[in-house]
Amino acid sequence: MHALPSPDALRQILPSVIFDLADRFVRAGHELSLVGGPVRDLYLGRVSPDLDFTTSARPEETIKAISGWADNIWDVGREFGTIAFKKGEYTLEVTTYRADAYDKESRKPIVAFGDNLHDDLFRRDFTMNSMALRLPHLELVDPFDGVSSLEDGSIRTPGAPDISFSDDPLRMMRAARFASQLEIEVSPEVRRAMSEMTDRIDIISAERIRDELVKLINGADPSTGIDLLVETGLADKVLPEVSALRLEIDEHHRHKDVYQHSLTVLKQAMALETDEAGPVPGPNFVLRFAALMHDIGKPATRKFEPSGAVSFRHHDMVGSKLVKARMRALRFDKDTTKAVARLVELHMRFYGYGEAGWTDSAVRRYVTDAGDLLEHLHRLTRSDVTTRNRKKADRLAFAYDDLEARIAKIAEQEELQAIRPDLDGEQIMRLLGIKPGKVVGRAYKFLLELRMDEGPLGEEVATERLRAWWKEQPEAQKTPTEG
Repeated sequence: MHALPSPDALRQILPSVIFDLADRFVRAGHELSLVGGPVRDLYLGRVSPDLDFTTSARPEETIKAISGWADNIWDVGREFGTIAFKKGEYTLEVTTYRADAYDKESRKPIVAFGDNLHDDLFRRDFTMNSMALRLPHLELVDPFDGVSSLEDGSIRTPGAPDISFSDDPLRMMRAARFASQLEIEVSPEVRRAMSEMTDRIDIISAERIRDELVKLINGADPSTGIDLLVETGLADKVLPEVSALRLEIDEHHRHKDVYQHSLTVLKQAMALETDEAGPVPGPNFVLRFAALMHDIGKPATRKFEPSGAVSFRHHDMVGSKLVKARMRALRFDKDTTKAVARLVELHMRFYGYGEAGWTDSAVRRYVTDAGDLLEHLHRLTRSDVTTRNRKKADRLAFAYDDLEARIAKIAEQEELQAIRPDLDGEQIMRLLGIKPGKVVGRAYKFLLELRMDEGPLGEEVATERLRAWWKEQPEAQKTPTEG
């Protein structure tokens, strides 16, 4: 942890817009403090891109203070005391001191404006976020010893954690998220309260849980946050499929359960993320979540064989369906859901390549089925090797190196990422004398299969093969009335 820089040094480090804003509030007779994450981050040696303030001013007084100075003002959070605005390149939020009360059955706080900074800091989630810098003099206000929390690497609440979590149950998810982002532990009393109050998370909307989960997965050490959710029982509520993995023994790695295997795959996948210029820039939620969830189909497919072995046949397909269901329940967007589910479905496709080898046709299908996710699939498949058997690990790595080399070679010869038949829909209809409908789709699929199996044929050969296929079709299936 870093020491807080001196006021003079802070004036050099922090954006000047902070002090311009403070001058306006002080002249208007209001208190203003930089609060929460931006203050915490200074102790972590970084300047937060988020600039959050708390003030004695009521929302209408805040608007008056910044009118004519701010470039744009949004008051959508006005009923909660928050006014957001744009000044130059910065987006800032100023919130009136709060002294919230909560309805135990509601998802939202009952807003009650406060009249002092101490009470406002007390209502915040964790002590490390309950620090403020009074402006313009940059006086540190830390009534709940947030600095000590950072020094100890321990997440604590300003008041009793059970009261804090009862008031806003999402704070339990935030505890796991901060454990992941900041690579620190929760205090024993916070962990105990999380374990005892898991049912309270039921009143929180799926969207808010999803947002915290994404931040957790994209953190520096997501395994720590996931472990916390599992061990406290919160995962039983928000990611029950992950909790269930602890009960399963992986058939390839009997010395550890599938849960620990999945966390290892997640860590290994993170190590294969690229920078912004690469194909899988990190933190990459799709890759990371697929790594965590890739084996969740195993509990439902576990079978004890007569030989004594344990099998999980088709766990990839079952897992893909479970991922879709879970992500829909958490209100993920369709594209993200589809991408993660597809990776889970395809994560076993590679196995067998090293033993049997693949035809060019099989390689083309692998690439086509992965589509835009091919680079993600490369990384997921490589990460799924967690065996301690060095020879086996080396053999699988060599086999995948060989597969990637073959993909590259075939790609040089063909536009592999965009494999299409040698004839398009218009050409098919013209050659066969048919109208748009399902029969065109069947002909297109035939040509696509041909393209996969034999590579580029050229328009002339494709035309001959299509006509030969057409002659073999029953007359009843040639009618243009289909579709």
